[in-house]
Amino acid sequence: MAFALRRLVFYLVAAWFAITLNFAIPRMMPGDPATTIFARFQGRLAPEALDALKASFGLTDAPLLTQYGTYLGHLFTGDLGLSVAYFPSPVSEVIGTGLGWTLLLAGTAVCFSFALGTLLGVLAAWRRGGRLDAILPPILSFLGAFPYFWLAMAALWLFGYTLGWFPVRHAYGSDLEPGWDLTFLVDVVRHGLLPASTIVLVTLGGWMLSMRNTMLGVLGGESILYARARGLAPRTIMWRYAARNALLPSVTSFGMALGFVLGGSLLTEIVFAYPGQGYLLLQAVRTQDYPLMQGIFLAITLAVLAANWIVDVVTMMLDPRIR
Repeated sequence: MAFALRRLVFYLVAAWFAITLNFAIPRMMPGDPATTIFARFQGRLAPEALDALKASFGLTDAPLLTQYGTYLGHLFTGDLGLSVAYFPSPVSEVIGTGLGWTLLLAGTAVCFSFALGTLLGVLAAWRRGGRLDAILPPILSFLGAFPYFWLAMAALWLFGYTLGWFPVRHAYGSDLEPGWDLTFLVDVVRHGLLPASTIVLVTLGGWMLSMRNTMLGVLGGESILYARARGLAPRTIMWRYAARNALLPSVTSFGMALGFVLGGSLLTEIVFAYPGQGYLLLQAVRTQDYPLMQGIFLAITLAVLAANWIVDVVTMMLDPRIR
């Protein structure tokens, strides 16, 4: 427990640094979101409106420490400011619209890829030189060598446009209203299956090879020789002794992958016009939407820190030496 608390304090300090940088960097950049919105109206707004827009974005003439205190106060109440691209919608509301879709698409794909790749890696290492070990690693390594956005475009052209097996854009049909009915849920699965499959295909080989190589190192250790000398069942040795110890490095990588889920599926979401967090980030960059960029970067940073802390706790539970 003391180890987990020490790591939590470390990540809280890192989160404070991230929040401070998130406050400082946009204020060091040229221009501001209020001026961008004012320029869009091409002289149709009175000059006094610019001051009101700056005040709404928290860009006042107050000292930086005062602005920083106001920023922290708004942050802890969930107020991330107003979005430029989706003005006058709050940033938290805009991020919320894409967060669920990103977690559904990339989160599901990463979890499935990790679980399947780890399982295949354990089996390939346990039966080293067998058919599974001889066939799958080269194929998955070949697929993993392609940029995932290229594979996404190829899958979209073949299975979407040419064969017509899957929808080619968005997260659900334009003729459906979002809800928890079976028709809508089935349509969401149909729209998400193709982009999720491209993420799985590109990342599956990495999880499998990582687990296989770590597993081979563990199988040559003295603990496995001792377990075999005791006459334990092969299944027990494989899962309880070998796979459990080999899983630790993969758990760390899995935590990092989960943390970067919020922004890691950017290009896939662009190819499939999927309304997730990565697509929102692209729109924010295109429109110089600094508040929205701040909010998304902060969400990604906090997600990575939280995932790392959870990984530390899980690693502590799996490895008695840490306890």
